[in-house]
Amino acid sequence: MTEPRKVRPQVPHKPPPRTVAVRPLPTDYQTDPADRFPLIAPAPKPARRGRAPKAASAAQSAALAASTASTAASASDSSSAAPPPPPAPVVHSTRASHSSDHRLLRIAHLYPSLLNVAGDGGNLIAIQRRAQWRGIPVDVVAVEKGETPDFRKFDIVLFHGGQDVEMAIAADDFALKAPSLREAVAEGVVVFAVCAGLQLLGHRYISNAGEEMLGAGILDLETRGGPQRFMQHAACEVTIDGVTETVVGFENHSGLTELGPGCEAFGRVVAGAGNNGRDGLEGARSGNVFATYLHGPCLPKNPWLTDQLIRIAVGRAQGVAPSKVVLTPLNDEIEVHAHYVALGKAIANRGKRTALEPARLVRGQPKR
Repeated sequence: MTEPRKVRPQVPHKPPPRTVAVRPLPTDYQTDPADRFPLIAPAPKPARRGRAPKAASAAQSAALAASTASTAASASDSSSAAPPPPPAPVVHSTRASHSSDHRLLRIAHLYPSLLNVAGDGGNLIAIQRRAQWRGIPVDVVAVEKGETPDFRKFDIVLFHGGQDVEMAIAADDFALKAPSLREAVAEGVVVFAVCAGLQLLGHRYISNAGEEMLGAGILDLETRGGPQRFMQHAACEVTIDGVTETVVGFENHSGLTELGPGCEAFGRVVAGAGNNGRDGLEGARSGNVFATYLHGPCLPKNPWLTDQLIRIAVGRAQGVAPSKVVLTPLNDEIEVHAHYVALGKAIANRGKRTALEPARLVRGQPKR
């Protein structure tokens, strides 16, 4: 007796990213080498193996020759006419919605080879995929040490986290990039920064060893190394355009950040330490600059936040108010599940710390 055939459960899915428009890119653009999942054009189908095609009959050959002669005569009569222009490329959304026919969304990924701890590169993948699932074409540029592009050409800039050694290398180079980024921020370019990115967007970061790293001063904040490390699942409430949602992630920092009057907090702590473990504030925000201590990566587990960044960037790219940008709804069952799993861990661990005093194990500080 044969066993009944098992029915494979349906898994929520999204359509594969598809970019119909082929747009020439500026010469200073390059593909992001950190993108492990680039869009690949389908390979041409190989020729079928088998019998050779049958020879055309005499009648078919005669008809083909007559057709060719007629075409050549017609072409000679209209040789002076210019060829018709190629049709303009059109971007079709994966579903009918207001988010079809967008112009190219340009993303600058700062220091992908230096600053990519705790899976922060997943933030790039989340933005890229959620835009492409909606038919919005995306171009990603890796901006490494020694490269100083005009950040006003971009719509989103990602600035991720790293340890003090990598952060010091980035800080020296970032001083050259900061003027261009300040101009871009003044023009409304979206910036999403995590941990070290948050600290270097401030005025300065002073490590436990007393080493000072000057920041760009884009955010009115200052960070000093503290005696303990905050390492735990965390959550905060974030409000954007009057809508408040919970954002989850994993914090891992010993920096103590204090905000000045020139910027506001990214969110209010629900669970975790936030900026310093004292004031209940998490991250920083000024205009379209969003900075947080949440790793994880943050954006894949927070589709609402990802879509807010895309919506604001698309509005700027198209010259309309972000409130007028309506994105195609996506099936976020998997992302929402990941969000609530992380939120549950943050709430269960509320009031506790998984790592307390690692700063005493480095920089020659004595143990107690």
